[in-house]
Amino acid sequence: MLPQAVRGEGVYLWDAEGKRYLDFSGQAAVNFIGHGVPEISAAVAEQASQLEFVHSSQFSTPIAEEYAKELLEFAGEHFRGGCVYFTCGGSEAVETSLKLARQYQVEVGQAQRYHMLSRTQSYHGSTLGALAVSGNARRREMYLPLVREFTHVGIPYCYRCVYNCIDGCAQCGEKYAGELEKAIELSEGEAAAFILEPVSGATLGAAVPTARYMQAVAEICQRNGVLLIADEVMTGMGRTGRNFAVDHWGVAPDILVAAKGLSSGYAPLGAVIANKKVVDAIANGTGTFLHGFTYNAHPLSVAAGKAVLRYLKTHDLVHAADSNHPGTAGQNMETALARLLDLSVVGDVRGIGLLWGVEFVAEKTTKTPFFADLNFAGRVGAAARNRGLLVYPMQGSVNGHSGDHLLLAPPAVITTKQIDTAVATLREAIEEVR
Repeated sequence: MLPQAVRGEGVYLWDAEGKRYLDFSGQAAVNFIGHGVPEISAAVAEQASQLEFVHSSQFSTPIAEEYAKELLEFAGEHFRGGCVYFTCGGSEAVETSLKLARQYQVEVGQAQRYHMLSRTQSYHGSTLGALAVSGNARRREMYLPLVREFTHVGIPYCYRCVYNCIDGCAQCGEKYAGELEKAIELSEGEAAAFILEPVSGATLGAAVPTARYMQAVAEICQRNGVLLIADEVMTGMGRTGRNFAVDHWGVAPDILVAAKGLSSGYAPLGAVIANKKVVDAIANGTGTFLHGFTYNAHPLSVAAGKAVLRYLKTHDLVHAADSNHPGTAGQNMETALARLLDLSVVGDVRGIGLLWGVEFVAEKTTKTPFFADLNFAGRVGAAARNRGLLVYPMQGSVNGHSGDHLLLAPPAVITTKQIDTAVATLREAIEEVR
């Protein structure tokens, strides 16, 4: 039985029995600003005292419109003149982005385009549309009879690069991008959009692409009339040390998807941010996006999101997550985790900002994974939890079934001492299980 959580503050959570846990995973990479921030709950309470809910088919609200403007500004110059569509979470937002991409193609006279291209070893959500573009084998297999199949292309994964790179994957980005171009060609004009996580989330454990890969993908999509959708549910809102992860490579997608850190878990919230090209196509066409949820732009959720954005800007938390800058939580995290590489079962430590993966192997030289039935990552997670440390264990990084890793994504308010304590505790957990 799972423990009952009753309180949170900063990087810590407490259960009903009084046990304290250091949240080294940010609760599935959700919490970015820290637990128990009173300004956020106060903003939600203030909104609730004025207006708790209206349906978006009948009203807009000042709080939603104000927040949308701030979020567009946060997303950057490329989204000037764009629009924001608020949902209740990442799966809803991804689902919305796919339908938006399809409608865009119809509006511009490309009604034959409906294929949604994506990548293997990816995850975009649990709804059927989001699952269709996901490549996570474990999460898909039960529901495959219900899922529409589209093409999945290869994903850059330097530790296990399929192109056998010896240069740190400096050149293979072009080869992975070439897989996308080939898939678009094979679609015979029916490709509508390509969706990707700029940095892989839980499925691969923070695998970071090369700059050339991201740039090549953007160029291929633009050249072929295919929309580029960046799924930043996990990587957006400062998590990687930039407002959005695509900013690391100067890539401008047509659609950004955000959730998780958008409200830092203080309320259910997701968002689809569309650029002016997409918005104008619909505005100058039918004028209506044929889609909707009951709780679109829920006043309490957007109040939480607006307060979170203000808080992370006021406290410079995007900078705190920047692992390329000395003295930040991001760099301290990178330095501390690298010390785990001396363990015989730690094959790789990878990531950026405050999003990191630790991959386990049975044999380091050959990179042989543990047998899936051993559930090595799950056992490490349990051993860490017993010691008061929360991590996010996953399996399937090698082939969808075998391959164990942890995803680590603490709040940006984590201190150097807390990082060192967490990594020391994680070492103990790994050594217990190996």
